[in-house]
Amino acid sequence: MTAGTFLTETLPGYDGGRQVTVYVPADPPRLVVFAGDGQTISRWGSVLETVGALSTVIVGVHGSDDESLRLSEYSPVFDADRFAAHEEFFVNDVRGWLSSHLGVAIPAARTAVFGYSAGAELALALGIRHPEIFGAVIAGSPGGGYKPKDVLPEPLPRFYLFAGTLEPFFQENMTRWADALRDSGADVTINERELAHGAHAWRAEFPCMVSWMLPE
Repeated sequence: MTAGTFLTETLPGYDGGRQVTVYVPADPPRLVVFAGDGQTISRWGSVLETVGALSTVIVGVHGSDDESLRLSEYSPVFDADRFAAHEEFFVNDVRGWLSSHLGVAIPAARTAVFGYSAGAELALALGIRHPEIFGAVIAGSPGGGYKPKDVLPEPLPRFYLFAGTLEPFFQENMTRWADALRDSGADVTINERELAHGAHAWRAEFPCMVSWMLPE
C-alpha cells in the first residue's frame, strides 16, 4: 500500500483556534473516522497502511493539554456549555473544512466517530446526538462520567464497543452502554481482549474497528 499523507491545520472559531490533523490515504477514501485526541489518533493511519486496511481518512481534532478542560469538552456532564461549543466546532466547523478544503464528503453509513477512555464518552455522545452524520460509533474503554439515559433517542447509529478484561472499571462501563443500547434496539458489536487500560490496546484494535465500519 502506498503511504498516505498528514495535514495539520489550525481552525479558528473555537478556543482561540484548535489544531486538526488529518491522515489522507493515497487511494480514494472509502471511509472516514472523526476522533478527539487527534494529535495521537490521526497518526494511526500508519497502522492501517501496515495491514492493508480499507482506504480511510482519519480526522483528528486535537485535545486540550489541560486535562480538566479536555474532560469538559469530551463529556456533557461536567460543563454543558463548553461541551456544546466543542461539539459545534467538531460537528460543523471541522466537517465543513474537510469538505471545502480537501473535498472529502463520505455518506453517514461510512462515517464513524471514534474515541477511547474519555474520548469514548465524546464518541458516544456525538454519535447518539448526530446519527445522521455519524452512522457508526467506535468506543474503546469508555470512562464513567457520561452514562446512558433510561431512554435513548431514535434512530441510533451502529456501535462497536471495545474493552480489556484487565481493566474492570472500563469493562463495566462498556457493558452498561452495550446493555442500554441493545435495549433501545441499536446494532451493537462487542470485542474484549485480555488487555489492560492503555492506548496500545486501542491502537492494535484499530484496523478491526475500521474493517467493521464497511456496511455489508
